[in-house]
Amino acid sequence: VHAFWPANSIGDDVDLYTDETRRKKLATFYFLRQQMHKPAGQFNHCLADYVAPKSNPAMRNPESADYLGGFAVSIHGADELAKEFTAANDDYSAILGKALADRLAEAFAEYLHKQARIAWGFGRDENLSHADLIRERYRGIRPAAGYPACPDHAEKRTLFDLLNAEKNAGIKLTESFAMHPGASVSGLYFSHPEAKYFGVGQIARDQVVDYAARRDESVAAVEKRLAPNLGYEI
Repeated sequence: VHAFWPANSIGDDVDLYTDETRRKKLATFYFLRQQMHKPAGQFNHCLADYVAPKSNPAMRNPESADYLGGFAVSIHGADELAKEFTAANDDYSAILGKALADRLAEAFAEYLHKQARIAWGFGRDENLSHADLIRERYRGIRPAAGYPACPDHAEKRTLFDLLNAEKNAGIKLTESFAMHPGASVSGLYFSHPEAKYFGVGQIARDQVVDYAARRDESVAAVEKRLAPNLGYEI
């Protein structure tokens, strides 16, 4: 399942809207910004940088309006098959089956991303080889919650609610935001021509406090989820 929504960035967040009037907010994705010492001329990145800001006057022109996409894909049956192999003391086949399902899910995500670029318009003239696709020589990125550019797994909840992923793709989220079936992939589509993957890295407490306030959560809850990214001791 995949979808697109009218979107604009506000600071380090991205607001989604119910329709093209952009008057009624549908949901918000909260992102983190790098806090690194970089040489002059280099910037600390945030995923919100790749979505046009709401304050940009050009957004009043429908042709300049920006969007954000989201997706969730899954391969069903691999976990049950692995249990059957394990019960038959065939651990090799169990491991191989899960690995194959993971690769199929990634391939599905790659295929759906191509279809999304075509639907978006800028991917219609792509003429990329399989090698080019593997090297991601196409416009846009599809970062996933829990990965370096968006380390907070909690953002999956917003995405799954928007996509109604449990009903439309049969994917469930656990309390710790793990996806079931295990061979599942989800993420966001960014179309900016200069969008690239990056790692948020270590962040300071001031950003954690700000992020918690934006999400209307306690600092302690955010610190627990973002423990690997904390640049300070709790």
